[in-house]
Amino acid sequence: MDALGLIAALLMAYLIGSIPFGVILARIYKLPDPRYFGSGNIGATNMLRSGRKDVAAATLVLDGLKGIAAVLVVEAIDPNAGALGLAAAVVGHSFPLWLNFKGGKGVATMMGGLLAFSFTVGAATALIWIGMFYYKRISSLAALVAFSFAPFIALLLENGVSALVILLTVLLIVYNHQFNLRRLAKGTEPKFEWGKKKE
Repeated sequence: MDALGLIAALLMAYLIGSIPFGVILARIYKLPDPRYFGSGNIGATNMLRSGRKDVAAATLVLDGLKGIAAVLVVEAIDPNAGALGLAAAVVGHSFPLWLNFKGGKGVATMMGGLLAFSFTVGAATALIWIGMFYYKRISSLAALVAFSFAPFIALLLENGVSALVILLTVLLIVYNHQFNLRRLAKGTEPKFEWGKKKE
């Protein structure tokens, strides 16, 4: 294994994860900077509060592609280090170099990275997310529940080292959701209303 090459690839994965697509798209479409409205998050959920569903969807897709690209870059150097690439991308999204290390929660980037690391692990996690979201209609809860299963799915289908890396990455995402967890505990976390415009 090329250790220096792997370090360089992980740095590239971090920089890919650091690309703040929410902020970039807001500037392109002359929308308010997502850091200064709603939750202050740069991800798709907060972008939806701008009133532009198309821009929110584009943010979701692009943030997911960051995770995919990061894993592919790292696996090009070491095919067994895909989980590290996923982790680096989520760290980049959470603490982006370009935004003074104040970023987003990493949900879409994590999901994209899981799909690239192992389509089976990613698909199983996504199915749990979809089921939980359909049942509870709370985005943060669906993500946290789904990702809590991801390390165990990886342990069953992949290997223990990758499962450990994914577990640590999930813990970072849980940390990023600390305010959501407080609202969930109080029962004040907003729900998605089908067919209604999100406030």
